[in-house]
Amino acid sequence: MAKVKHSAATRRRKKRVLRKAKGFWGDRSKQFQQARRALMHALAYAYRDRRVKKREMRRLWVARINAACRQAGITYSAFIKGLKQARVNLDRKILAELAATDQSAFKKLVELAKGK
Repeated sequence: MAKVKHSAATRRRKKRVLRKAKGFWGDRSKQFQQARRALMHALAYAYRDRRVKKREMRRLWVARINAACRQAGITYSAFIKGLKQARVNLDRKILAELAATDQSAFKKLVELAKGK
């Protein structure tokens, strides 16, 4: 049986890794083993941080809503509870946007949450 050479597949695999590692610092973008290790870490961090990003955005929205609520004379928890009782189905992203850009609409929501 003839000897099988894997050089084409190996070269393709190495080129794929090095292409993905382009822009990494130093040997991490030049040497295959260094690039492969760096790429594995980078992909793991990317996977993790796609989930962390969602958490951080929600924290930011809550902080913005809380600040606007305090200015309107109501606590964040009382505001959210009041909205739920009034059956207002706006998520925190939209509430934060209203708090930052449309003060009058947010004031109406606060009044609604207070039950007046």
